[in-house]
Amino acid sequence: MNIYLEVYGCTANKSDASIIKGIAKDRGHRIVDDIKDADTIVLLTCTVIGSTEQRMLSRIKKLNKLGKPLIVSGCMAAVQPDLIREVSPDSSLVPPDKISTVVDLIEGRKTLHKFTTKTSLPRCYDGVIAPIAISEGCNFSCSYCITTIARGKLVSYPIKEIVKAVEDAVGKGIVEIQLTAQDVASYGMDSGERLGELIDRVSDVKGSFRIRIGMMNPSLLLPQIDEIIEAYTNDKVYKFLHLPVQSGDNEVLRRMNRKYSAEDFVDIVNAFRTRFPDLTLSTDIIVGFPGESEQAFLKTIELLKEVKPDIVNITRFSPRPYTKAKMFSDKIPTKIAKERSRKLTLLCKEISRDRNKSYLNKCCNVVITERGKGSTVVGRTDTYKPVVIYSDISLGTFGKAKIEKIADNYLIGKLI
Repeated sequence: MNIYLEVYGCTANKSDASIIKGIAKDRGHRIVDDIKDADTIVLLTCTVIGSTEQRMLSRIKKLNKLGKPLIVSGCMAAVQPDLIREVSPDSSLVPPDKISTVVDLIEGRKTLHKFTTKTSLPRCYDGVIAPIAISEGCNFSCSYCITTIARGKLVSYPIKEIVKAVEDAVGKGIVEIQLTAQDVASYGMDSGERLGELIDRVSDVKGSFRIRIGMMNPSLLLPQIDEIIEAYTNDKVYKFLHLPVQSGDNEVLRRMNRKYSAEDFVDIVNAFRTRFPDLTLSTDIIVGFPGESEQAFLKTIELLKEVKPDIVNITRFSPRPYTKAKMFSDKIPTKIAKERSRKLTLLCKEISRDRNKSYLNKCCNVVITERGKGSTVVGRTDTYKPVVIYSDISLGTFGKAKIEKIADNYLIGKLI
């Protein structure tokens, strides 16, 4: 049977997609790139903000009109099934924790779902990057977050199964392992295993590859920071830290129920940069959160000027169903939120470009991980900086590049 798979959202969805492909391939099915060739369509959805939700519903409605069997998974299938049913009454819904049953549905099997760790399931990857989920769910209750509701409570997967999944991926030619979760720093809080040990064990896998550590909540990273920093010293680990701060104002953070302070965030960044001066820092900011005063917004600006992150993912607050923040009455007018977002975007572009200037004329180790636009490829430095290179070199190649130009969000180099 021909299966067309369309994936939106986070690396957790991409990891789930690799499982669907792996099971389908094992059972003799074919994943097709052209929806016209499909017998069945599988859509993995995201619903992190309102605009994404609307985009998903529009896409589901369009796919439904094709008249082919449609399976909808991802977070919307778990937390907003009624919305999906309104636009696609006959579609099959599969929440993320039951992803292993998608191919059963395609085959018309009526199976009783049994809990299976995702790391034990077969996988099939496109390209040379493998997103591997190390856990499912999250024990935090951030007041704005619908993902926690959709993905459920934390379930960490055993280290030995994760290591086996990494070994299998590297054996298939994968050169970048992305350890992903709703919060990577939460890993093992339910099972007693340790994130530092997991990183060490994955680093010990034989082969030439790099490891990207996913997003970590500051409140759980802080108590284990020494152990994690030590694990980062392995040459296979990208010197890349995704640490979402969300706001520079402690009162806003309290209302978000984030359980750390802006000062905690700064302390973590300083600790990592002391050990890894060239660290690439990525963070997230929510602007226009209910009750965010002008003074609170200015604190966020000052924090960004102090810390100088390389990457900032800026999102305007979007009230999500079933969340506490949706009930807050002191909402920020859209016009003000848009203006704050604009100011932050300009500031962050300036900071990012200034950070990139330090790479000019340097020679960097790179691993080629993606095809770029036109006749280019994209390589990643040891600090996970993207380098655009005009070359037809094969994906998965390790080499060196001299950085000749910079842009706001990437470097431009030449292989040497």
